[in-house]
Amino acid sequence: MQLSVATLALMVTGAAFMVVLAVVFAVRTLLNPERTARDRVADLTSTRRGGPDLLIQPQAQTTGVAGRVGALARPKDEDEANLERRRLDQAGFRNRNNLEVYSAIRAALALALPMAMWAILPEMQLVYLAFFLMLGATAGYYIPSLHVSNSRQKRQEELLKPFPDALDLLVSSVEAGLGLDAAFRRVSVEMESAAPLLAGELQAVNHEVAAGVPRLEALRKLDHRTGLDEVNALVNVLMQADRFGTSVAKALRIHAELVRKKRMLAAEESAARISPKLTVAMILFILPGLVIVLAGPAFINIVRNLIPVMEGR
Repeated sequence: MQLSVATLALMVTGAAFMVVLAVVFAVRTLLNPERTARDRVADLTSTRRGGPDLLIQPQAQTTGVAGRVGALARPKDEDEANLERRRLDQAGFRNRNNLEVYSAIRAALALALPMAMWAILPEMQLVYLAFFLMLGATAGYYIPSLHVSNSRQKRQEELLKPFPDALDLLVSSVEAGLGLDAAFRRVSVEMESAAPLLAGELQAVNHEVAAGVPRLEALRKLDHRTGLDEVNALVNVLMQADRFGTSVAKALRIHAELVRKKRMLAAEESAARISPKLTVAMILFILPGLVIVLAGPAFINIVRNLIPVMEGR
């Protein structure tokens, strides 16, 4: 399977151009979204198909490069598309067309990596070349998904770590006589230096309520943006307290105690996993050195004294 130098250079140049184009377009779209004030107001006030539980409403297909390339990897079912948008939003990619850009990156990498491997390995047998082409396409398709999952997990851990402290501040603010909106605003201000990510999410709730979004819908959006069970439980507690007219301060205090107990149990579980890990490390790394130190001199003495005696006999 021979290729000329000109064909090889053309294929390498085309693959490199596609990869660079996809990366530049994705970075430009994610970091510098061209959104007008009308778009931002529409995000906050528009009704969504399927009720207010959906975080991001279904959007029209993008007609640009990202839309045409991303159509190859975009989920066909609208429910799956909404779940994928929510996962991207929980990972911190809040662009209006995040799913289209994400799908375009997956499709571009799934096409570019096999082309690059084909250009690098032109003389390989057809069976092995097909295997590497499939491997490159699979890697290009799933690497962005792994990156999104990793970013989502890190972001959730960063949100969860200061959440019990923010919940205690919220309980103290409500018990001091502040309303729930004022308490959220107070907590977001107090937590801004210690936990800017969590403070930003709470400030988003305040901004949405100030823009006219009902409080319960703003709390649902907070749950969807974070994807944490603790935040979901907080939203349910506030919704039930508002529905049945019970004391918000008492409900928040009970929920704060449960969240703190859950964090303590998670810390104890992490501490209990240390012993098996240390045992494996000791067997693999410490025990061989200890055996050498303790049994090494005895072995040397045996070699020096016993072997000459045996040879003399």
